[in-house]
Amino acid sequence: MGKQEAAERRIKMLIVDDEPIICKGLRCTIDWEELGVEVIGEAYDGEEALRLMEQEQADFLLSDIRMDGMDGLELAAQLRQRYPDTQMVLISGYEDFGYARQAMRLGVNDYLLKPVEVDELTKVVQKVADGIRSSENANGEHDVKLWLANMARSGIAYGKMAPPPLHGVQFRIVASQLACFHELYEDVKPDQYERIQEQWVQALHRRLESPGLRPFSIFDHENLLITLAASDRFMDEREWDLLLRQDTEPSSGQPRFYCGVSEPYGQLDETAQRCSEAASRLKYYVLEDEAVLNAAYEAKWQGNRRQEVLDLSARVQNLVAALFKQGEQELKAEVAELFHFFQREAYLLQEVVAACEELFALLRQRLRKSGMTGLDGSRPSPDLNLYNSYHALEEAANRDMAELLSLIEKNGIDRSYWIIEKAKSYINDQYRSDLKASEVAAWLKITPSYFSYIFKQSTGKGFTEYMNELRIEQAKALLATTHDKVFEIADQVGYKEYKYFVSVFKTFTGLTPKEYRGLRASKTDKR
Repeated sequence: MGKQEAAERRIKMLIVDDEPIICKGLRCTIDWEELGVEVIGEAYDGEEALRLMEQEQADFLLSDIRMDGMDGLELAAQLRQRYPDTQMVLISGYEDFGYARQAMRLGVNDYLLKPVEVDELTKVVQKVADGIRSSENANGEHDVKLWLANMARSGIAYGKMAPPPLHGVQFRIVASQLACFHELYEDVKPDQYERIQEQWVQALHRRLESPGLRPFSIFDHENLLITLAASDRFMDEREWDLLLRQDTEPSSGQPRFYCGVSEPYGQLDETAQRCSEAASRLKYYVLEDEAVLNAAYEAKWQGNRRQEVLDLSARVQNLVAALFKQGEQELKAEVAELFHFFQREAYLLQEVVAACEELFALLRQRLRKSGMTGLDGSRPSPDLNLYNSYHALEEAANRDMAELLSLIEKNGIDRSYWIIEKAKSYINDQYRSDLKASEVAAWLKITPSYFSYIFKQSTGKGFTEYMNELRIEQAKALLATTHDKVFEIADQVGYKEYKYFVSVFKTFTGLTPKEYRGLRASKTDKR
């Protein structure tokens, strides 16, 4: 280690020997500064060493093992109890392996025999000093990661956990996710996925390699990596962008991920807010497969999205039709068209989920009216960290449709139910024309005889009776609410012959159209 590196963190050492000349020799023989070590004092027995430790705690002690008063072994035992983080190297003039074994049990780092060679002592001290620094770095990184994990969860423990001593003049949060997680990684074994996560972290940290920039990463979810980048210097947006965009096209076998980036900030107490800010930008990835999602990209889409409203009623109508036809391919085609609409209209995934939940609620409502049971159980919303693509959500919707199809089969609902429902809808649209049963059958693509049979079975009425009843109900409404002439109303509800209309009307109501209108008018006047 060079002097410049050593200056960053000097390891404090205390020399302990009951012979002052030995202490002086150890202090002067080696260039401790070159090793990044500072000799903070000399003690001539164990008790004096402990008193000095109370004044200024050393990182490690270089001590003789045999001394008058408290010897090196007893000192090691006291250090282990009082200062468990302090390291110790023992030196002895006695080649006694019993002492060595006892010293190791007390946590002594190394055991050297007198006369000690300078090179051997230098190597041992270097090893201990490096170990102390590595441990400190690991502990410091652990503290930062533990604090960052709390900040990523919206600062739940922020009031209880102070920010770590993390130096920097500028900070930034990078939230990243693997693209198409459900399609690519859903079935990957845990140990394989751990390796994928390691590659992911390494790849992101390589992007952030820059002088004075230190990344700290934690997984807030199996597919959500939160990285705190701490910079010792101010970096402009262009420099950040160049770093984050390098190697965004991974080589074969490397995981592909995208990043949501917070604004730069200077105070660590903003970290929870910045974690949320960075993670919230990940949702825009589905719109264009953009690898770096920053404030400018978010602003672009916030201003450009003008969505067409989803016609839920029509979608439900089509899905119910496909379900009762038990047409699996037709169902998939309807779902594919639905997701094509979502993608074309730039729906974000949470908006897709909300629309699908509303659609499925209406769909279940319609199915209950048909007599279906077993529709009460609600499914949890998909985790958008895992289902982070249109395709993944489309697969989930197809699975839900397949379950409904299976439930229809289990309930034993006749396919003819929906044929008649569809026929009724068509009749309601066309009853003003001279509609015939054969025309409805042709529209349904079934034979007229089969249509007449299932229509009678379902409604309890023949086609002509059903049509007349529907038309007369409409005529009654028009007679009561308009001043149109009777022959005009007859034409409006589908009767081209006035006399036939009057005859049918009287058959259903016991009154002529004029008598019905007069009766309704007199009742209104009395009110």
